[in-house]
Amino acid sequence: MVKHQPLQVYERQLCLSCITGIYGCRWKRYQRSHDDTTKWELLWSLVLLLTFCLLLVWFYFWWEAHNDYSEFNWFLYNRSGEWSDGTVPILATTAAGFTYIAFLMVLALCHIALGQQLNLHWLHKIGVTAALFTTVAGVIAINQTWGQEWDVIPISLQATGPFLHFGALAAATALSWIVAGQVMRAEKTIFQVVIMLLYLSVLLGLYVLPLYITSPCIMEPANLSPRPDVIGHQGAPMVAPENTLWSFQRALQMNVTGLEADVSISSDGVPFLIHDRTLQRTTDVEKVFPDRQMEDASFFNWTDLRQLNAGQWFLKDDPFWTVDTLTVNETARVANQSVCSLEQLLKLSSYHNTTVVFRLRRPPTDHPCYYSWINDTLGAVQRSGIPQSLVMWTPDEHRDQVKQLAPDLIQTSVEKRSPQHLQQLGISSLLLRYNPVITQEISEFVESHINLTLYTVNEPWLYSVLWCSGVSSVSSEAPHILKKVPYPIWLMGPHKYTLLWVSADVISFAVVIGIFVFQKYRMSGMHRYHPEQIMLSAAVRRPSRDMSVMKEKLIFSEMGNGLDSAEELYTDNSYDYYNTQGVGQ
Repeated sequence: MVKHQPLQVYERQLCLSCITGIYGCRWKRYQRSHDDTTKWELLWSLVLLLTFCLLLVWFYFWWEAHNDYSEFNWFLYNRSGEWSDGTVPILATTAAGFTYIAFLMVLALCHIALGQQLNLHWLHKIGVTAALFTTVAGVIAINQTWGQEWDVIPISLQATGPFLHFGALAAATALSWIVAGQVMRAEKTIFQVVIMLLYLSVLLGLYVLPLYITSPCIMEPANLSPRPDVIGHQGAPMVAPENTLWSFQRALQMNVTGLEADVSISSDGVPFLIHDRTLQRTTDVEKVFPDRQMEDASFFNWTDLRQLNAGQWFLKDDPFWTVDTLTVNETARVANQSVCSLEQLLKLSSYHNTTVVFRLRRPPTDHPCYYSWINDTLGAVQRSGIPQSLVMWTPDEHRDQVKQLAPDLIQTSVEKRSPQHLQQLGISSLLLRYNPVITQEISEFVESHINLTLYTVNEPWLYSVLWCSGVSSVSSEAPHILKKVPYPIWLMGPHKYTLLWVSADVISFAVVIGIFVFQKYRMSGMHRYHPEQIMLSAAVRRPSRDMSVMKEKLIFSEMGNGLDSAEELYTDNSYDYYNTQGVGQ
């Protein structure tokens, strides 16, 4: 019986099998191919790339929007009437989708690096399509309901831009290994030229990108402005129920320089603190007054308001995931909180000599105090005994009358106006959300001696950017976090940044050149060998008889086929014949 010897002896390639198997369910050697990828699969590769880029932006958006999660949850509450942390499912699905698509991108790059044909499995195509349409739907929904939050991306890039640039440069440099391999393997000159032009264009763009990166934190440390004051927005609502006396006391324990609150007028003319239109979210009104839980809070009199508990909801809903950090004493204090009046807040601020800023909501037209709301509020200020110089007055209505009755109040605007216009109106302070103000405008306000306060600033990176921009004060729901930021997270002189930028470019260019030279040498060395000669070199330890058989078959194959290169043998039909004859994997 004649024993047939295989022309080639294959070793198991577990890594390659996993790459092609997971990506395209091609686990067997005969299922894999070095042929060019079909146009249909190239289209799916572009869809995968598009989905990855979109998910990358979506993931980055939600990562940086952490500063405003409470605002997003409040928007959801206004629409649904139920309080819940809507960011949890969004973050979970975004993280899962991004991880999945990023994994497929890595597998696709491995296919390209190994010269394997791309063939995405149909299940993955369904997954990619679902991820793409889900992300697009999410972008549209956010654009319609929370469109102002997109501003967080350019603002955050002032803090992350230089570091993202270095990361992108490192990734582009690493990709040169794959690009060089494709260029060296390509047979068509036009393909080589196109690949090189695309890659060099991206690389050159990254090399000069720092020319367009602007950050207020790229400055000389000697020019850094004083640390911005921190105002407790609704007190310290992350560790105590918002707009309660205990919340403001906790904020004062964190060394805030001011307190901010939301004020409504009760039906009997008592200004009290509440953020929402109704009492449903932050009190037990559904228990005490079940028939009035959806009624406007301003239609309750002060006697009724004092019967409500304003702290138990915090322990139940745990809106900031901080209840577990409270001590037994703090938990008891929280559970016994009641609705706080403006006069109580002003007396507390007067005792601690801290500034107070409040937003006054005008009652509905059928409210008993619809016309007297300004006088009712001024009366509370005067009764509290607080110095007028510690109160920031924000309502624009009847401002001239207020100046006459209380000339020492700090006139504050909540609308963005030019410094010249503010000075004409006699306004010396400005309270704005952080997103509509750019660095140049901040400098103009500072030069015009307009005190600028931006809200709501909870994250250290945002606080650092605004600090470097020259903002005088910020309003924060997290004073316990910002008090741990004694200095900007990063601060770098322009000359030092330029040196790092140029050094990174030079190192990247040198590495890219080295990789291309090495790949050319590597590929040219592989083209000089017959594939069976490579297998013979790997079979040195085989018995001499097997070696002789393989040498004889090598000679006969060269005489019969006249093959000169490894590429010809791999593209020959006889190679596929041996693959399909049960050759070991």
